[in-house]
Amino acid sequence: MTLQPLIAASPVIQVHAAAAVAALGLGALQFALPRGGGRHRVMGRLWVGLMVVVTLSSFFISGLRQVGPFSWIHLLSVVTLVALVRAVIAARRGTIATHRWSMIGLYLGALVITGLFTLMPGRIMAQVVFG
Repeated sequence: MTLQPLIAASPVIQVHAAAAVAALGLGALQFALPRGGGRHRVMGRLWVGLMVVVTLSSFFISGLRQVGPFSWIHLLSVVTLVALVRAVIAARRGTIATHRWSMIGLYLGALVITGLFTLMPGRIMAQVVFG
């Protein structure tokens, strides 16, 4: 494992990766701790903020150009932003089941599954993890 490929990457990729890794860890912690209460809300707000950084920063990363400067991953970014809004609204309205499943879906889809794609050969995170 080496951080050199990430250090050599553009600042937007560094911010994107740092926010994604932080959201991955914080999300796992959030799932492990008791739900509800002040700590859950503060950690949840921080997690949503990190996800917004991950999502918005993705629009400035254009390594996979399929339609102009965009790729299918950018469509996932739009879906992620919509799902984040939906999850926050659900929490505020007290529709906890919708909130819970939205957050689980976001964590698994927007972080875990998408994160696994960053480990494909030739990608920066693959170089970081596998050398």
